[in-house]
Amino acid sequence: MTKKPNIVLIMADQLAPQFTGAYGHPLVKTPHMDAVAARGMRFDAAYCNAPLCAPSRFSFMSGQLVTRIAAYDNASEFPATVPTFAHYLRMMGYRTCLSGKMHFVGPDQLHGFEERLTTDIYPSDHAWTPDWELPDERIDHFYHNMDSVQTAGVAGTTFQIEYDEETAFFARRKIFEYKMNKVDPFCMVVSFIHPHDPYVARPEWWDLYDHAAIDMPANLDSTDPHSERLKVAIEADIAEITDEQVRNARHAYYANTSYFDSNVGKVVQALEESDQLDDTIVIVTSDHGDMLGERGLWYKMTFFEHGARVPLVMAGPGIAQGSNDAPCSLVDMLPTFIDMAAQGGEKPTLGMPLDGRSLFAEAQGAPAPDNAEAIGEYCAEAAPAHPILMIRRGRWKYIHCEVDPPQLFDVVADPAELINLAADPAHAEMAATFAVEVAERWDSAAISKNVIATQKQRRAVHAAMEQGAWTSWDYQPPRDASREFVRNTVSWDDVVYRMQYPPPPET
Repeated sequence: MTKKPNIVLIMADQLAPQFTGAYGHPLVKTPHMDAVAARGMRFDAAYCNAPLCAPSRFSFMSGQLVTRIAAYDNASEFPATVPTFAHYLRMMGYRTCLSGKMHFVGPDQLHGFEERLTTDIYPSDHAWTPDWELPDERIDHFYHNMDSVQTAGVAGTTFQIEYDEETAFFARRKIFEYKMNKVDPFCMVVSFIHPHDPYVARPEWWDLYDHAAIDMPANLDSTDPHSERLKVAIEADIAEITDEQVRNARHAYYANTSYFDSNVGKVVQALEESDQLDDTIVIVTSDHGDMLGERGLWYKMTFFEHGARVPLVMAGPGIAQGSNDAPCSLVDMLPTFIDMAAQGGEKPTLGMPLDGRSLFAEAQGAPAPDNAEAIGEYCAEAAPAHPILMIRRGRWKYIHCEVDPPQLFDVVADPAELINLAADPAHAEMAATFAVEVAERWDSAAISKNVIATQKQRRAVHAAMEQGAWTSWDYQPPRDASREFVRNTVSWDDVVYRMQYPPPPET
């Protein structure tokens, strides 16, 4: 058995691979992602399992699809009894650490991580619960609207910039601490909020781009039922948006993608400067994408390519150089981590069957299995009180909802998804086969019933928690500043040797 590698996963929020240099965008500058991809493997058909923050992250952490663990929306509890890759890696001898966002909802704010370096950026309670019994009712204090597009631009600081600065700082510090304290192996997740809207960037990132050169969305307006629901949900149907506001939003998004990329560089630099890069598998991904005005849509909540695809690049010991165009998804990361950690040795007993497959062999250059697939489930706001389901297999993507016409796309020949083949007589047999598979795989009526039941439970709990003394589930990072830096309880030399790498020479 070879040495267990360290694993460092760097996660963006709302980063569509189509808007990165690493995936071929002609304008967007992502040199650090490019470098990881150049020395490792780039997965070109990676998807989220739900195009919304919390459900996607719960699937990523647990290797379970949304409907298996009731991770329906951004206010669904992530049960403490669901094992995550952090639990399994701890069982395999890893130190596990989270810096940044993971949008855990519920009283368990660790989910297997031994250490958590920052608080989360979003609330951990049930306040953001949608209501499928009133699917057309907006909950204005958390539903998206078009403000992020109308107010896009430049600022010296934002709450998101402050958060990502802290996330990067504490991650970098911990990487050096691991080296100096001889912690080996470790798994660290460094999870940033950018380039998630608001589309506001600092001047140095905005100025990387010529404003006049920012490409505009393709002139296509989606009119399928779910797209029309999304426009209403984000108020795109009533907002007056100018071309200049669209260009500003895309400009800021590109700028914030470069800012995220700079933080990828900081993490990799810390690994390199602490002499750990050669022993570490580095992975860069996102929780979902951003439509960014394509098809008349913004943000996520759709299985169109810009909303559902994610970047996935990895490099490090044992990882081959190349690209892989087989469908995969974030639910595959848990079994991948286990294989990376096992290195041919013993694996932990699983607490639940997994919905994903390991990508480690493919990352080492092996071909993907013929039945490689990505499965998506959307059960949150703007859905019509029925789940929206996706199967991506081979070149085909099939999208199903009980009350909507089916959609079938050849995403290889038609990457912009302009032609719905579901009603094409030449593809009738394929569409029918997918329809049968959906009916066998999912019970949409039962899912809808359970979604509504959990929503009622969560609204009742939240209503009660708002009365009387408030007990917050939001994570409070432990910190004792009286024991940091130079204090009278330790010698100066001890602090110097403990906090400097490489350490000063012996005198």
